[in-house]
Order: sequence, then structure tokens, then C-alpha cells
Amino acid sequence: MSKTFDRIEKYTALVMQPHVFVANDRDGIKRNLDRALNLIDYGVGYFWELPTRLVVFPEYFLQGVTTPGKGEHGIDDFMKKAITLDGPEMQALGAKAKEYNLYIAGGGVIEKVPEFPDRWFNTAFIIGPTGEVVLRYHKWHIPASIGLGSSPHDLFDEYTKVFGGGIDTLFPVIDTEIGKLGTMTCHDGCTPEVSRALGYNGCEIICHPVALQEVEGVSEPWDFWMFTRRTRAHDNMCYLLGSNWGTVEYDYYPRAFCSGNSFAIDYTGMVLRHMPYPEEQVLAVTIDIESLREHRSRCNHNTWVDLRTEGFRQIYDKPIYPPNQFPPGRPPRNLADKMGPVKEVFQELYGRGQFTPPSGRSVDDMANIHAERVARAQDIGTLRRD
Repeated sequence: MSKTFDRIEKYTALVMQPHVFVANDRDGIKRNLDRALNLIDYGVGYFWELPTRLVVFPEYFLQGVTTPGKGEHGIDDFMKKAITLDGPEMQALGAKAKEYNLYIAGGGVIEKVPEFPDRWFNTAFIIGPTGEVVLRYHKWHIPASIGLGSSPHDLFDEYTKVFGGGIDTLFPVIDTEIGKLGTMTCHDGCTPEVSRALGYNGCEIICHPVALQEVEGVSEPWDFWMFTRRTRAHDNMCYLLGSNWGTVEYDYYPRAFCSGNSFAIDYTGMVLRHMPYPEEQVLAVTIDIESLREHRSRCNHNTWVDLRTEGFRQIYDKPIYPPNQFPPGRPPRNLADKMGPVKEVFQELYGRGQFTPPSGRSVDDMANIHAERVARAQDIGTLRRD
């Protein structure tokens, strides 16, 4: 007789939308950490009738991040505030998870790992009720123009020798007493591949930390943040809990740089809760895993049952963004350096006819436009040269 599964009772999940301080050192990190712990105390205490079992924080909620312009940090600045997942910050969050018997997810940890000491990874994590880190995920799709964290893809050959290269290793999902949990970070959600990998691995709740900026379309009328993430939840028949900054404190940012709009989306793509404003807030939502599992048992409009994969293999036969661009000993030094491989990507996309140049431009022109724009930005000091 095959195994039967225990019932998972409904519970509360908290999506955090904190005020973030862009840190330069451990004191700045502690400031963000202390605020995060207070927000957990508030949320667990206020929403007490249906116990909280899961908390999701945004990307870079501990350390902040910098972008092009006068406030851009180079690799040395980031490494000064890099931490490890066994350090005091994770221990403090672990103690809180243990205190309240819950899981804590977050992302954008500027993590240093002993295997690759010359760089940092943009790391998402899940801490379990034991207080231990039970899942670590290194962000896969890091935008070329923001953040100096390394993707596993940047040093793919060496990374997979150390950590493994299977889909279950690169995009991990853990089976817990509150459901199957996975995570993806910010830009990972702009395209379908990472969430599809999580869905393939059985994920029922995608914990989705972001530091998504208003310029990228976080609010109406554009709001690609909402419609893409509704799609990710719908395509994989899973909950998606999207956590963004509420406000930020940094001399070079407007306070609503990442303008909130955190939400909880259910396994049909329906928005359950939404915080449509750039302010600090805590959102509570009821999670019903049994309802999700019943929904997945139906064949009508089941986004996995009808998946016919053979026709799409050619899309991934050849690299688009090439791997191993920043191997060991050669981390990206600054954002202009990190954007270097984009020239090769444009050359490929236009060269094979997928993209068509604007009027008056040739295919050969297009590979150089990006490099010209970077050089112009460096000339006026909005991108670093060092």
C-alpha cells in the first residue's frame, strides 16, 4: 500500500515590507536586523488567532544594495559588509524562528563563502523552527546592471564542481510540515525558468524576496511586478509571497526607491492580499496547502499535466548569456565591468535575427551601442571606472 499524507492545517504567513537602511558595515546591518526582529514580534503577536508559521523578508533587507550613480559601491565595498550564513545575523533570526516555531525566508544576503573568497553571492535562505538554515539558494538571474553578486552561472564549471549542478541543487525545494517551500530572488521572477524549476521540484510556496524599483514598474499603470508574478504563480500552481522594501534610507536614493507593493498570490494566480504603497508594513495571509493539493489533482487547466516539452528544446540548445564570464580569481569589479558580457549577448540576439535593429542601424552596429553607452556614463561619473 502506498504512503498517505498527513493533513496540513491552515496557517498564517507574514510578508514583510520593511524600511531598509543601506549599510556600510556591521553596525548598519545590526540596525536592519533589529528592526526585522521587531517586525516578527509584531506580526506573530497581532495575528495570533491563526498561528504564524512562515515569514518572508525582501531582498537585501539586512545590508541594502547600491546602483549606478554617485552612490555606487565597488566589489571591495560590498565585501566589507558580506556575512556568512552561520554568523550572528542568521543566529539571531534562527533564535526568533525557534521562539515562535516558524520558518523565516529572506533574500539578498551578501554572502561570502570559503570556496570562492574573492566574491559574494546574492543568497536567499530559509531558516526552520530548529533555528538552523535549512535551505540556501544562490540567485541565478542577476541583472547585469545592478548588484555585484555572482550568479552560479558566472563561474558555472567551478561552481558545479563544488556545489553540484542538478536542478534540485541549483533550485532547491524543501518538504516541510507546512508544505514544500522554495525561493527565488527578484530578477529570477521576470522570466519563467527559475519558477518552473521550482515547480518541477514540487514547490508549493515560492518565497520571493525582491528589491524591485519603481523605475522597473512596481506600481500602476505599468506594474509588471504584479502581472509577471501572478503568471509565475499560475503557471506552477503554487502560492507566491512577494516581499519588497517599503522605504529606504540612503543619501543617493529617494525614500520610495523600491516602492512597496508586496503581495500574496494564490495557486490560481489570484491576488489574495496587496500593500499598494511605499511604506513599512506587515501583511498577513492564510495559507491553505490542502486546497492547493486538491486543486492540483484536477486535470482541467492543469498547467503541468498538459506540458509538452519536446518542441521547446531548441530554445536552450545554445547559450544566450554565456556561462563562466567571471571565473574564480576574476570577480566583477564594478557595474560597468559586470555589464561587459552584454555586448556579446546583443551580438548573438541581433546576429541570429531574433532582434531587429531600429531604423538606420545595422546588425553590426548593435553590438557596440551598449559599450558606447557605458563609456559615456563613465565619462560623466555615473558608472565607476575602477
